[in-house]
Amino acid sequence: MTDEKTTALTNIFVERKTLVSSFLERTVVIDAYLPVSVPEPGNMSLLLINDGQDLPKMPFDEMLDMLNVNMKNEPLLCIGIHCSNDRKMEYGIAQKKDYKGRGAKAGLYMRFVMEELLPFISYTYWIESFTKKSFAGFSLGGLSALDIVWNHPTEFSNVGVFSGSLWWRSKSYTDGYDDNRDRIMHRYIRKGKYYPHLKFFFECGGEDETEDRNNNGIIDSIDDTLDLIEELKALGYPDENIKYLELPDGKHDVATWARVFPEFLRWISS
Repeated sequence: MTDEKTTALTNIFVERKTLVSSFLERTVVIDAYLPVSVPEPGNMSLLLINDGQDLPKMPFDEMLDMLNVNMKNEPLLCIGIHCSNDRKMEYGIAQKKDYKGRGAKAGLYMRFVMEELLPFISYTYWIESFTKKSFAGFSLGGLSALDIVWNHPTEFSNVGVFSGSLWWRSKSYTDGYDDNRDRIMHRYIRKGKYYPHLKFFFECGGEDETEDRNNNGIIDSIDDTLDLIEELKALGYPDENIKYLELPDGKHDVATWARVFPEFLRWISS
């Protein structure tokens, strides 16, 4: 483990740490965004963020500092998890690879988060338990965050999915693909359970992509997100547990996600 102090702002302090994962067989870099002042020890929430290497591009530290999220009654510790060159294998759905074999290490990544990262955070920052835990991610990292939360509903309270790769499918479009049968996350949600405390935040941009496989005039990323929301509602999740933001000019990029992330931070801290 190594420590490297990187940034000190008015309300936020940022430091970089590394830990060696036996599951992933690599060194994982994380950036910890810490509140400078914690008025009540033990009254802390946690937010994990996939693709943490992209957060400085927002810039995330200044966003947190301006929002002053950490100075509320419930301070927030944010952990940006850097991805590896094996991103398309580590991110995905733990139980099933996609039709190209991607996501083969998603189960190992899930074990890293639950069995290595969370204990590491608690030990490093002397926090026995968090008031609530949230997980967020962008694109394929958003799918990964949703999958991990869905598989650990008693550990997490919120999930944020920004331009999520909810198209993740078991068949190619030219191999008898069917929306209802072959979108992997939708299928798992459909077979899941209702947990009253779980809340879901989704963002899509009107310019996320140009694909429209069913020719209905709506791009696939929006269709897939709206369909997944309907699956959640069918399980009993009410409108107040689901927030959906659609930016007509939103793109599949960090600049778009940076526009929406403050709303997500306010949402999980409310």
